[in-house]
Amino acid sequence: MQHKSLVLLTLMLGTSMAMIDSSIVSVSLPVIQKRFNTNLHDVEWVTTAYMVSFSLFIPLTNWLKNRIGYFNLFIGSVLIFTIGSLLCSVAQSLPILIAARVLQASGGGAISPTSLAILSDSFPKEERGTAIGWWGIGNVMGPAIGPTLGGVLTHYFGWESIFFVNIPIGIATILLSLKYLTYLKAQPKIKERFDINGYIWFGLFIISIQYAINLLSNPKDINWVLVIGLAVSVITFFVFLKSAKKANPLIDLTVFKSNVFASAAIITIIRSLALYGGLFFLPFLLQGLLGYSEIQSGLLMLPNALIMFFTRPYSGRLADRGIIRSISIIGIIITAISMAMFAVVDVGTSIYFIIFAMLVRGVGLSFVVSPVSTALVNSVNPNQTATATSLNSLLQQIGGSVGIAVGGILQSYISKYFISHGKSKLLAQHYALNGGFLISAFVIALAVIPCLKLPEVKKFKPTI
Repeated sequence: MQHKSLVLLTLMLGTSMAMIDSSIVSVSLPVIQKRFNTNLHDVEWVTTAYMVSFSLFIPLTNWLKNRIGYFNLFIGSVLIFTIGSLLCSVAQSLPILIAARVLQASGGGAISPTSLAILSDSFPKEERGTAIGWWGIGNVMGPAIGPTLGGVLTHYFGWESIFFVNIPIGIATILLSLKYLTYLKAQPKIKERFDINGYIWFGLFIISIQYAINLLSNPKDINWVLVIGLAVSVITFFVFLKSAKKANPLIDLTVFKSNVFASAAIITIIRSLALYGGLFFLPFLLQGLLGYSEIQSGLLMLPNALIMFFTRPYSGRLADRGIIRSISIIGIIITAISMAMFAVVDVGTSIYFIIFAMLVRGVGLSFVVSPVSTALVNSVNPNQTATATSLNSLLQQIGGSVGIAVGGILQSYISKYFISHGKSKLLAQHYALNGGFLISAFVIALAVIPCLKLPEVKKFKPTI
């Protein structure tokens, strides 16, 4: 393979486009609601439909990779995502916008796991950590700069611009792929039977768990409907696990036989819970408590993304040297400290303290994501790489959804508790944010336990 840096750039572009879109829409929902003259419940489907469809298409990556190859899968995914973005930008009604978001997600769901799988197969193990470090910059751009970019574009160019901006990026990614990813055409194709039963049960699980999560995010909706939703999700999950034991399953769950993979997967879930839960609290802290505007609060979150641009490749190089367990633990501790720093912020806190906390958070996440991702893909056999990367993306998506829902519940209940004890609404919100960040710090700190199972040697063999 030639032009490794340009291969990496191509994969980063595609991943960045998909991941930014996963969070860029949230700040534009009020404007979209006003444009289509609809209620909050209906406009939330612009986000919910994307998240559900995104999760539903992730597990198809391995089967599609075998049928059509990485080259066609990656270009096809980017093309579908780009067309979906175009349709979103010209949508004249809410149902059409939601349908276009489903199409967009059908491409976006495969981009991240496919690009990580291509990267893992294209770079030798001694270079893989560094490559994942650079690629991971694109993977974290969504939660890092998505809200900021969405606010700026919506304010100056209208809500349509948040979708239109994907089109030139998508075209550039396709052109670069046609030039630098052609070596992937040599990959042999395997025509396997599609596990339709497994996919049906998986789909029912994703839809029911997402429905339950949406109810959890609004405490007023916690009732018997939620109980039914949770029950359905549990039942369908176990039926799916049973179907996965058959030949040619939708998702090869034997990857969990590797202690390293299982530990990395647990860390991914915990990290996503804390990361997205913390992201839920940050706008309320910066805008609601400290009084910053949407654009100002978005700019205050940029140091987090900027520091990761420099530290993620470095953490990847350390992972290549085999220092995975140590730097992962250090990263978790630093991330937990950053959450605790946000917990002590009040109306008198200096802006420089907030910027410093953002920088600390970025360093911590850099030292968690790259080495854990490296350990995850290195722990499985080459023919299981696509499965491993798909599961990584899926667990990140589910963990993030749960983190946002739990964040909403915590803020609501802690605030109500203090209001019922005579505190003002503003002070109760302050206490709720403090408590939310402290709980997030505790949750991310729990990831130290599975980190102890990560390797700390230069090379390690798959244990499957």
